[in-house]
Amino acid sequence: MSLRLPAQIKQAMLVHAENCYPEEACGLVAGDRRGLRMAYPLTNVLASPTNYTIDPVEHFRALKHAERQGWELVGVFHSHPHSQAYPSPTDVRLAPDPEWVYFLIGLADRDRPQLRAFRIHDGTITEIDIEEETR
Repeated sequence: MSLRLPAQIKQAMLVHAENCYPEEACGLVAGDRRGLRMAYPLTNVLASPTNYTIDPVEHFRALKHAERQGWELVGVFHSHPHSQAYPSPTDVRLAPDPEWVYFLIGLADRDRPQLRAFRIHDGTITEIDIEEETR
């Protein structure tokens, strides 16, 4: 399984992760049948380096914006400020939707952030290959 990731969506996620450092960044991703359309960088109301909770008002606004565009929320992204881009046991336990894509940004090496994508279903983690679009 692979996923096409537009450059501007990747950039939005990476910039948000860097801007939120040393806390975890978080946000949502919208798409349609043609692919990913938007990353919504949102506020981590926990302001924590080890956990995140998306601001519920911002979550609702992102959902409404996506719906107005004819998109749906298809995933979430967050950063691991001091570790690799791999789902933690907490990430697995709290994964809300087995159909969503879970993007993780590892900032263990901030000069070379690591972005990976996964599906999480019934405790099983499956990595999704990312095909980066350059335009």
